[in-house]
This record gives sequence, structure tokens and C-alpha cells, in this order.
Amino acid sequence: MLMTLTAGVCSSAHAQDIKINPDSAVTTNHQVVVKGQTVKFSATTGMQPVWDDKGKARAGVFYTYYKRTDVPGQDTRPLVFSFNGGPGAGALWMRLGYTGPHRIKIDEEGFPIQPYGIEDNPHSLLDVADIVYIEPVNTGYSRPVNGVPASDFFGVKTDVQYLAQWITTFVSRNNRWISPKYLVGESYGTTRVSGLALELQNRHWMYINGVVLVSPTGLGIRRDGPVADANKLPYYAAVAWYHKKLPSDLQQKDLTAVLPEVEAFTIKELIPAMAQGGFIDANERKAIADRMSRYMGISSQAILDHNLAVPMQFFWKELLRKEGYTVGRLDSRYLGIDRMVAGGQPDYSPENTTWQHIFTPANNYYYTNYLKYHTDLEYYVAGHTRPWPREGAETETAGEDLRQAMAMNPFMHLLVQSGYYDGACDYFNAQYNMWNLDPSGKLKDRMHWKGYRSGHMMYLRYEDLASSNEDLREFIKLSIPKEGVPAKYTVD
Repeated sequence: MLMTLTAGVCSSAHAQDIKINPDSAVTTNHQVVVKGQTVKFSATTGMQPVWDDKGKARAGVFYTYYKRTDVPGQDTRPLVFSFNGGPGAGALWMRLGYTGPHRIKIDEEGFPIQPYGIEDNPHSLLDVADIVYIEPVNTGYSRPVNGVPASDFFGVKTDVQYLAQWITTFVSRNNRWISPKYLVGESYGTTRVSGLALELQNRHWMYINGVVLVSPTGLGIRRDGPVADANKLPYYAAVAWYHKKLPSDLQQKDLTAVLPEVEAFTIKELIPAMAQGGFIDANERKAIADRMSRYMGISSQAILDHNLAVPMQFFWKELLRKEGYTVGRLDSRYLGIDRMVAGGQPDYSPENTTWQHIFTPANNYYYTNYLKYHTDLEYYVAGHTRPWPREGAETETAGEDLRQAMAMNPFMHLLVQSGYYDGACDYFNAQYNMWNLDPSGKLKDRMHWKGYRSGHMMYLRYEDLASSNEDLREFIKLSIPKEGVPAKYTVD
């Protein structure tokens, strides 16, 4: 059905309001070559409602559903639900950057090129799984309807509850109940999918085969004080290595040979030292600062001036201060230029401005020219979901939700994917999440972590696009049990 959203045509006397049809879609057919194999697929894009308890539409949630059409057994193919973060970010990032069949045009390292455009993604996950990219209310083209305020959909728990209902409706409409199912979330999307794993299970009796956390948040797992401060060091070391700021003996090693040394120091020496606070011996404090300086590429005096707890904002400004550049937050490979070399934090995030001007024009072009979706609504890339409640009934418990869902479902596996140069959701804290998700250690054999030589959106670097999608393929294969294998625990 063409025209999911309609806009009135201006006449000489009156202009009509934009009208939203919360239950409509358009389907187009395509093909793409993935890993040397032609993959034929349909792309359905449009809106599916969120219902209230009386069956009245409260919102139209926008989605893009890629379904492979040239293979048998479509109802049992793996089905992936993909979310971005923010919490107000649209789904364009992973749809046109990571797993989808089409991709933005960028260079090999993920930097913008012009003219803007779209190309086939030869590493798309579509060869092994169908994919649904979901835009929560007030992201993308999703909007509330019938006078419902957008704020009714905001909040850690509220978000999970209505999206679980939406997914259940989608699965029923598309006859996908017997498909192996996966939740993939990026950044705040990892909070979202961790909560969804339990919500779908407990309230809708939908059990998930796998959850993928791409550049995860802290998931509500506490790490205050010395642990929070010390855990930043491995990320600092990775960035210093990338920008060639480490001593020569470390710099000549590969990154993955350097980081284990830094991680061991962080856990075994830095956290205990910082736990002593102002009562640490002065000589020990100086020795710790010197070691940190060796791994961070900034002076030990700057570290001492911050009582060993160097803020990220300062590090992004300080590392290349002499060269006159700052480094990015979400991907510290990117460089920025400030008005002044002086100061304690960068003027802006260079990686974020770069990505915004890559993705937005390409995304709008894509819907019109590839998927034949037409609307006068603005595609909300980010920033339309404030305030986002996180306290009281909305307090985040994502880590515990995910642990409980895994404990209750012996089939469920977890994959964590991190970029070494991500300063927003750094790789070492992603590992810390995994270590502390289940203190019993009984679930660790179903938990997996992969690191990549890029930042928050590691898939923008072409080498990581290939390897991260391949890791997803292996994860799906790993988490689908052989036919007839029961979901149960046994005592050895």
C-alpha cells in the first residue's frame, strides 16, 4: 500500500496539515550481492500502531523490514530486531551503516565523501537473517497520534513496555513466531534490548535466542568512585597508541599486545591505589601517575593535578594539545580544531558532526529513491525525546533484566561488540559489564565479547564492517540449537 504518510497539497487559499496513517506501509523488491552471493529481498517500510487497552492507536511506530525472498523456509529464518540509542536516535545509523543491504558512501576508514549517496552493502547480515529496524516514538518518522503526548512514551521502563507490545504485534502479523529471534541494540539501544529480553519473555512469552550489545552503556551496573575513574585507562591507552603518543617500546607493539598490560595494571594496581584516596603514600601516588602517563600519553603532572582521576573531556583536549587538535568522543580517531588551544574540554565533538552530515542526506535520499517512501514529515535523527525519566519507577535495571532473562532461558546467548577508540561507551567498561552481569559465573559460557579498531560505530571502518558482520553470523549459528535439543540445565 503506497503512501504511509500523506501531506496535503497547498491550494491558493488553504494549506492542509500533514496527516499520519499509523497503520500503513509500502513494499519494494531488490537484490544485493552479499559475500559473492546474490540475495533477493523485499523491503517493507511504514508504520505499525501502538495500541491502548481499548484497541485505539496511540502512535505510529515507523519501521523498515528487510525479508529475503529467494530461499525456502522463510518462517523459520532468524529474525533480527535492531534498535539505535540516544535514547532519541533514529535507526538510520545501523540500517545504513552496519547490517542492512544498503550502505552510505564513505571512505575505507569511515570518513565522508561527496557526492553523498548509497551503495550496496556486500557484508549485510541479510544473507542469514531477516532484519527489522525499529524507530521508537519521536525518532525517525514515528509519531504519537490522536492527541497522545509524545512524553507518554518516554522513560527507561515505559520505552521497553510499549516496544515489547509492538514487537509481539509485528511477529504475529508477519507469521514469525517460530523464527529464532535476536535483539540488537547500539549505545542506549543496549539498555533497551536488555530490558526487552526480559519484558518479551515475562509478559509476552516470547523467548529470544540472542542479544547483541553494540557499544553498550553501563546497563545500570554500579561502578562508582575509584572503579569508574580507573576503568577509563585502557581506553586512554588505546587512543594514545592510535595517535602515536606512547613510549617507543609500547608504540612498536600491536594494540592488542599493549592493552592486556594496561588492563592488568588497572585491575591489580590502579583501582587499589585510587581506593586509598588522599591517604595514599606520596611516593606511591607519584609512581602510579608515572605509570598512567606511560599508558596515556600525557604528563604525569597533569594526572597528579587531577588526583589520578583524569576526566575524559580533559584527555580529549590534552592528548594532542601541542599539535593544536582535539580528539573525538564517540570515535577518538577523529580530530577537531578549537578556537583556543587552552582550556579543559573540546569545543565540539568532531566525529558526531562528521557522521550527521554523512547520514542525514543519504538517509532522506534513500527513502525517496530506493524504498519509494514519501512524506513531508521530518526524519528525526536525534534530540526529540527529552526529558527521559530514569528515576523511581523508570530506574534502569537493564543488566539485571538481561541476567534474569538469560538465567530463565538456557538457549539465550549474549554478544558484546566494542570499538577500542570509543570514549562514550568504552570497551573496557563493556567487558566490566559482562564480568559483573552474573556474579555467579554460571552464565559466562554464553557470553562473548569482540573488539574492533574503530569507535562507537565500529562498522563505519570497512575492515570492521566485514569482521563485525561475520561475528554476527557466527553468533547466530552458535545460538541456534540443533533440532531436538532441549532447553534445560543439567548437573554434571
